[in-house]
Amino acid sequence: MPLQPPYRTILKPYGRALVRYAADHSEVICLGADLTRQTETDLFRDDPRLASRFFNGGMAEQNLIGLAAGMAREGHTVFVNTFGVFATRRPFEQVAMQIAYAGLNVKIVGLMPGLSSPGGPSHQAIDDVALMRALPNFTVVDVADATEVTQAVAAVAQRPGPVYLRLKRGEIPVIFDDDHVLDLDRVKLVDPDPHREHAAVDTVIFASGMLVASALRAAAALRAAGLTVDVANVTTIKPLDETTVRALAANARSVVTAENHTVIGGLGSAVAEVLAEAGLGAPLRRIGIPDTFGRAASARFLFAEYGLTAQHIVDVACELAGRGHDRPIVGELETSAGSYSPV
Repeated sequence: MPLQPPYRTILKPYGRALVRYAADHSEVICLGADLTRQTETDLFRDDPRLASRFFNGGMAEQNLIGLAAGMAREGHTVFVNTFGVFATRRPFEQVAMQIAYAGLNVKIVGLMPGLSSPGGPSHQAIDDVALMRALPNFTVVDVADATEVTQAVAAVAQRPGPVYLRLKRGEIPVIFDDDHVLDLDRVKLVDPDPHREHAAVDTVIFASGMLVASALRAAAALRAAGLTVDVANVTTIKPLDETTVRALAANARSVVTAENHTVIGGLGSAVAEVLAEAGLGAPLRRIGIPDTFGRAASARFLFAEYGLTAQHIVDVACELAGRGHDRPIVGELETSAGSYSPV
């Protein structure tokens, strides 16, 4: 079950989990693109047990993908680490032809997803899910918190074939307790409405990655205002667990998707495709980056500017419920050092 915000944070959970897994699995290779500290792989590089399995390919991502392909063909499980935008846009041809087409055991880890980067359009991976989702053979994963990050390394390493793993950088919130189990094959109903019994809920929110925390915050505000809400965590966007998506949507009067990504080609598109093919008529609204590039600013500012906050989720859900003029306000939470509050 989810914890209550503000959440405590953990520093570098991905790097620590990769070191633990690689220490027990000699087939694991770690590749970098001159962003070692920024991708948490300095922990791998500096571990004397693992240093011989770390390679820095420099700012040459196309070549790095070729190197990963060659190592994977020799039987290694290869983790390629860089910022999401440099892992997908820049070497897309190489990823498609050398990794996806061959179905190789390469795990591409893209950090700083969507508008989480203040670096502007050149550093904001707002379309990475759409790009990787379009490639045959790829699994696309967007984890929500440190608990899932810690489990994701082993999960993607043991999943045959290429995987794109999307991660927030830096201090990562702990949203789920220790009983939470990451499942790459299932959409998880992580916060079912406690009062719905067997009746249909007003809204089901399908959220991924950084927007899971915002969806949970929005659901609390909506329930306090008398609406019934389910929150589902979509960790694996491809292949999507269509069975659970259909079941949850069939039990809801409206559907909302929430993602730190363009609304084109990502989670919102994937859910829309499932609902359309199933003939489900519930109204759908997509929370995400509109059809535009971002700009340089803080993540908190950009989430508000482009409509990715808990308040935006509340506003859309109220509109779908016919309560457009009666919207609860999602207040700011006080945070201290080492804590995280959803936007």
